[in-house]
Amino acid sequence: MSFAADIQFFVEYLTLERNLSANTTAAYRRDLADVAKFLAARGMTEFGQANYDTLLDYLDDLRERGAVSTTTARHLISLKMLFRFLASEGKITCDCAELVDSPKLWKMLPDFLSEEEVDRLLNAYSGRTGDPLELRNRAILELLYSSGLRVSEAANLPLNAIDFESELLRVTGKGTKTRIVPVGAPALRLLRRYIECARRDLQGDHAPSPKLFLSHNGKPLDRERIWQVVKQAAQISGIDKNIHPHTLRHSFASHLLSHGADLRVIQEMLGHADIATTEIYTHVDKSKLLAVHKMFHPRG
Repeated sequence: MSFAADIQFFVEYLTLERNLSANTTAAYRRDLADVAKFLAARGMTEFGQANYDTLLDYLDDLRERGAVSTTTARHLISLKMLFRFLASEGKITCDCAELVDSPKLWKMLPDFLSEEEVDRLLNAYSGRTGDPLELRNRAILELLYSSGLRVSEAANLPLNAIDFESELLRVTGKGTKTRIVPVGAPALRLLRRYIECARRDLQGDHAPSPKLFLSHNGKPLDRERIWQVVKQAAQISGIDKNIHPHTLRHSFASHLLSHGADLRVIQEMLGHADIATTEIYTHVDKSKLLAVHKMFHPRG
C-alpha cells in the first residue's frame, strides 16, 4: 500500500474502532504525513520499507528542525501506533517502531564518532577525481565536521558566507540568529576548490543561485540530499554506526571538549541559546574518563 492508503486505513481504524475525535485523528494524520514525506525523500514508497535506523533518522531530523521533546514524543507515539496497527493487520512484516526508545532517554549521550572514524568518513570520496559532485560532497563533509553546522544551516549557506582570509563562516541558525564560526584549513581548501571548479560546473547555464551548495541541475542542495551524502559516505567508509549529519555536529563538539576547549566557546560555535544544551557533551567526556579509570586503575 502507499503512504496515503496506509494513513487513511489507520485513521479509519482510529475513528471507527477507537472512537477518537476528529481533532485527534487529524493530529495523527499530520504527524504521519510528515513521516511519509521524510521517507519519500529517501526513495521509499510505503511504511513497510522503513527500518529501525530510518525511524531514528526521522526523529533526529525532527529535532534538527527544532521540534521540542513533547512534539517529538507525540510523533513517536503516532509512529508506534501506526506500525503496531499495520503489523497486526499483516500490512507490514516487522514492527520496527516497537524498538525505538522514548525521547526521555535521548538526553543521555549523543552518538558521535571517534577521530579515526571521522578520518575514514571524510576520506570516503578520496582518490575519485574529475567528478564535481564528489568534490562537492567532500566539501560538505569537511564543513559539517569542521564547523559543527546543523544540516539546515549547511543547506541554506549563501555563497558569500565564507571569509577565506579570516577563516571564518557567517551562519544563520535557529530563530534567524547569526553567529561567526571558525573553519579549519582542510575544509577551506576543499571549499575553495569546490567553488572555483565543481560549483562552476554544477551552475553551468542554469539560473544563478546565491546558495553555496548546488545539485547536479544547478539548484540549491536541500537538507534531504545532504543527509544522503552523509549516509553514502558512511556506507563507503564501512563504519557500522547509524550516521547522519547531526552525528558530525556531535563529533565536532565532543572532540573539541576532549581536547580541552571551554564549554562556553563550544556553546557559541554550536549556536546553543542555553549552556545546558551544550553541557550534554560533558557527559561524553566523563564517560571517556570513566572508561580510562576502569581500564588502568588497580581498583577500577
